[in-house]
This record gives sequence, structure tokens and C-alpha cells, in this order.
Amino acid sequence: MNVLFWKRLVDCYILSEFISFCVLMHFTAQFAVVVPDHSITAIVGEEFVLPCHLSPRMNAENMEVKWLRPHLSSVVHLYRDGKDWNESQTLEYQGRTEFLKDGLSTGSVDLKIHNIRPSDEGLYRCFIRSSTFYGGALLELKVAGLGSDPHLSIEGYQDGGIQVVCRSDGWYPEPEVLWRDLGGRRLPSVSETTSQRDNGLFEMQTAFLITEHSNQNLSCCIRNTFLNQEKESTIYVADSFFPKVSLWMVFLCVSLVALLVSIGLSLYLCKVKGKALPNEMKGNEKEDNRIPLTNVTLDPDTAHPRLIDGKSVRWGFTEEDLPDNPERFGILPCVLGCEGFTWGRHCWEVEVGGGRFWAVGMARESVRRKGWIICNPEEGIWAVERCGDQYQALTSPVTPLPLSQVPSRIWVSLDCERGQVTFFDAENQGPIFTFPPASFTGERIRPWLRVGRSRLRLWP
Repeated sequence: MNVLFWKRLVDCYILSEFISFCVLMHFTAQFAVVVPDHSITAIVGEEFVLPCHLSPRMNAENMEVKWLRPHLSSVVHLYRDGKDWNESQTLEYQGRTEFLKDGLSTGSVDLKIHNIRPSDEGLYRCFIRSSTFYGGALLELKVAGLGSDPHLSIEGYQDGGIQVVCRSDGWYPEPEVLWRDLGGRRLPSVSETTSQRDNGLFEMQTAFLITEHSNQNLSCCIRNTFLNQEKESTIYVADSFFPKVSLWMVFLCVSLVALLVSIGLSLYLCKVKGKALPNEMKGNEKEDNRIPLTNVTLDPDTAHPRLIDGKSVRWGFTEEDLPDNPERFGILPCVLGCEGFTWGRHCWEVEVGGGRFWAVGMARESVRRKGWIICNPEEGIWAVERCGDQYQALTSPVTPLPLSQVPSRIWVSLDCERGQVTFFDAENQGPIFTFPPASFTGERIRPWLRVGRSRLRLWP
């Protein structure tokens, strides 16, 4: 009787243990590894969290969690026995991953990746192992990058027009590049180059040819089609950059009046050399046989952010981080001199060297600094310019200048009382151009420079 009782008791215990084991296995086998069922997107250079969790939610602190790149057979991150095992991590991810342990108690095994790269794009496997179960799931990561703002520059004359080049880098994947007019219509480029750097990012260069009667207002747009985002820069090329008269017409007209103009300007130069300078400076002219010059400097508070200033000024490819004060030129690459004149006679020298795009002269202190400026006396600017192989005085309309030789240094002469502005070739003292007399009405007149792909220097 006792033997039978104990036998039945043992059988009941074994049966209860078996049932408990089956129940445990049943519930253990029900959890799964869950990741998003769609691809997720990370931005180049930022940090991103790869999400993964157990379902139903349960404590994963004592489980092994492994993030893998299956097609690369590489370990992105390994967590086991309550700690990270960095020695098994592939070199590309060392120092860039962070296992987020705060969610382990609720079954979250998320992984943060720092400084996202284009090479991070692809499939990831979230693998979890417990003492009784293991499982995994695949997650697809997409990578995208917005590059730099398009940089526009004028590269010179080509095929009867002005070539404008647009450059940008830091894009992923390869973006769409296009030119548009102000109405949003797409314009054809004359060339386009795309290259991929060692870091996987793309850089682009595209060119557009502006002609005088075509689109002089246009924008360069670079679009990331994956993110559906774009960056755009706009440029306007003024009419003054285009020659108004053909060369043979200029030659014909100039040849008819060249002799009279030369004689008249020569006589005027002799008069200026004797009278255009203050009396107290004429002694120096007799001693060293040259015209004494006013010492002028450039005002950095008025310089366009792309100009590098001092006694000389040149175009820079990047903008300086300068305050946008009301005195600073905003669009045209111009700068004023520090000195201003309301009376007397003054003369200063500008070295233009071999630059092909520049303008030198003077301007009213009240000249507009923001927006597009028409450079002529009506705007408050008296200047001569070189635009490629063309020389012209910035009258309204512009006056072509038939120069017998290319000046490397120019004298700018101002007579405040007479309202007279004259330009000379400093090397041979030959006249270049004289503006019609103007009324300055007591307003300060300051030296003025506009710089293209050139370097200008004030002397002395």
C-alpha cells in the first residue's frame, strides 16, 4: 500500500515537471526579434539608432545580442555576459557604435551609430540568443547626404557669351544638377562633371553660357532625389559685362576722331599736371619729375565678404564671416577707400597688373551698397573698367576705350571744385578718359574699386 502510494506520488511529480517544461518551452518559443518592416534613412555625418526589440517584451540583460552586416560577414557590435566585446568588432565600426543598455530590461536592444558614412548603407542583422532560444531579423539602412550650397563663379568669355560655373560637394547618393531661369524653366548646361571621393560623397561641376539677349538671371539647383530636398544659388550678370558695339564699328568711329581726341586730352593732361594738384605739392613734381599722389587706403567695413583687403584687394573663392553692416557691399564685389574728399584736387594710383576683370574710380559716399548696382555717374560712380579684352568708361551707355597699350597702373584724378574726374596711364602719363563735369554738391567722394578675377593694389 505504501509502495503504491509513493509510486503514484513520484509519477505525479514527474508529470508536473514535464507539464511545466512544456509550458515553459511553449511560452519561450513565442517571442520573436522585431525590427521595422521598411527601410530607414540616416543622414551623412549625423548619428542614428538602429531599432530592435523582443516581442513579447522581456528582460534581455542576460542574453547575447549581436549586430551584424550579413553580406560583409562583419560584426558591427557584440553584447554578451552583461558587457560589450569590442575586440570582435570590425575595424570600420570601432569607436563609432554605442549599445543602448537602458532598454534591455524591456527587451530593447537598439544600437546607435555615430558619424554616419555612405559605406554604412545596406542590410543589418539583429541577432539575439538566450539559454533556450535564439533568433534574428534583417533591417535595411539607407544613407543620404545634403552637400554644400552651390558656389557660382564667372569663368570668362566663351563662344560669344559669359561662362558661369557651379560647384558643390558632399552629396549622397549622386544628385540631380540643373540650371533654371527665374520662371523655373530648365536650361541646358554646356558641360557637367560628377566624381565620387574616397569617402563615398559626390562632387559636381556644371557650366552654363550666358549670352547678352538670353537668360541673365539664372540659378544653379542641386537636388537630392532620395530626400526630395535641394540647394540653390542665383546669379545675375549685368548688361555692362557685354560689349555694346562690335569691334569693327568701334575701330571705324574711333579712327575718325582719334587725332582730335588725342590732341585735346594731351593738352588737358598738360594743364592737369600744372594745375590739378595742390600748389604746395608742385615742388615735389619738379624735384622727381612725377605727379605727387594722395595716400589712400581701403575701408574693410565696406568690402564685399569675398574680397581680401588692406592696401590691396583680390577676389576670394570663399566668403569671410563678416557682419552684414549697412556700409558693406552685398552683391557686387566692391570696396571703398577710407578717405573722402569734398574740396581740393587729389590723385591716387591703382596697380591693376594683368587682371582681366576690374573697375577703378571713385564714388559718392551715399552710393548704394546692397542689391544690384548700375555703375555709372547717375548711380554715383565714375570709373573705367576692363572686361576681358574690352576697355570702357562706365558712362550711360558705356563708352568703349581704344587703348594703344594695356595699362598696368592707372592714375585717378579728382578736382572737387570743377567736378572733374580724369584717368591716366601712370606709365606714360597718357590720358585714358575724362568724364563730363559733375556737381558733387559738397558730398564726400571716396576711392572705389570693383574686383573680378584680378588683384588691385593702391599706391603709394
